[in-house]
Amino acid sequence: MMSKYISVGKILNFHGVRGEAKVGYTKSQEQFLTSLDVVYVLHSGNYTPLKLKSVRFNNKFAIIKFDGIDTVNDIVVYKGCLLFVQEETVRENLEEDEFLIDELTGMNVVANGKTVGIVVGVSNNGQSDFLSVKTPSQKVSLVPFVKAIVLNVNIKQKIVEIDNIPGLLE
Repeated sequence: MMSKYISVGKILNFHGVRGEAKVGYTKSQEQFLTSLDVVYVLHSGNYTPLKLKSVRFNNKFAIIKFDGIDTVNDIVVYKGCLLFVQEETVRENLEEDEFLIDELTGMNVVANGKTVGIVVGVSNNGQSDFLSVKTPSQKVSLVPFVKAIVLNVNIKQKIVEIDNIPGLLE
């Protein structure tokens, strides 16, 4: 069976002259990132494994040193590329009530007890995740995946409960 890959970050640029990468990642994932041995970089349609040598964090980014990448030229070819881990790796790190954001696709979106749409996709702008919600009128709205708006996710019942604030949908 082919592995499913899940994005954990993006190589934004090189950092310094020793081939380190400046990586954008989802906040609160520091512990997970430091636990990884290998990530896969998607480059020219192929997932190439990169072994992590060191990970450190500065204000907004992770600075990652990969094995065998020792110059700016080595890393610059991967600029703008997404970093992935295999789905199994992520699942091993999930808590009981945690889920993968990709799993929300296809779920019903409910506000005040009634269905207001369906999740048709998930995106990330670098700071936060967004759910693309298609309403009964076939319009697609972006809903920020934040606690103030997404009140509850029920994986078993395939329901995402939101606070449908005025102007959020449609």
